[in-house]
Amino acid sequence: MSEQIKQVICIKWGTRYGPEYVNRIYAMVERNITPPFRVICLTDDSEGIRQEVVCRGLPELGCPRPTNAPGKWPKTALWGHKLFDLTGVVLFIDLDVVITGSLDPFFSYGAPEDVILARNWVKPLERLGQTSIFRFEIGRHGYMLENFQQNPEGIAGKYQFEQRYVTNCIKGGIKFWPRGWVRHFRMDCLGPWPLRYLRPPKLPIGTRVVIFPGKPDPSDAIQGRWSDQVKAQGRIAHIKSCFSRGFKGSRFRYLKRFFMPAEWIKEHWRE
Repeated sequence: MSEQIKQVICIKWGTRYGPEYVNRIYAMVERNITPPFRVICLTDDSEGIRQEVVCRGLPELGCPRPTNAPGKWPKTALWGHKLFDLTGVVLFIDLDVVITGSLDPFFSYGAPEDVILARNWVKPLERLGQTSIFRFEIGRHGYMLENFQQNPEGIAGKYQFEQRYVTNCIKGGIKFWPRGWVRHFRMDCLGPWPLRYLRPPKLPIGTRVVIFPGKPDPSDAIQGRWSDQVKAQGRIAHIKSCFSRGFKGSRFRYLKRFFMPAEWIKEHWRE
């Protein structure tokens, strides 16, 4: 399997992420992989995406999107029996990840038929997978899309998130990447909240990919802010604003959301 072309796939739909996110993915992959490889983007708008990226349309979900659950259910279309002209094993990567180490082991780990996900350590007792970066063989699990098409609202209502559906319903079960390969920015890099006032976020040794579920995004983390709707400011200013007149919301939550700029992201998250 390691002698075959390594295929990395991503999805860009809507307007949240521009073409620069796809271009960064390609550049990060190129710097951290042994050729031959190719990056494929499934998208409804390929304008601005660098020519080295293979672009295809968005795969059809084949049913209405569920309205009763927050998960990214369009991802379920990846599990169809066919995915355009693509075949074989692919490594899916979300657009908002930061690649910091070699991706080669993600293609050689386990067996080609394995479905391998990142571990969601936010819910350790549930043994839940995270689909920010996962590997699968195109067409092997077509029943996942078929079953979803038959009852999208029921499945979405039961599992809430597509990654929980994948974790629980892949025949033969899923596997996880070795611990330490994939790090969760909030859980593994920020550190305990009082420590965030004393030192910037750390990149743990041995990390290959940093994922950013929810907030902050990499663009926010570089500046030291929780989201693009929050002003990046120093620790003293952050504390003062928390106790200012007219403050609304949970002060404790607001205090926990302070962190210094993660300068190391600039080194990796670039073209």
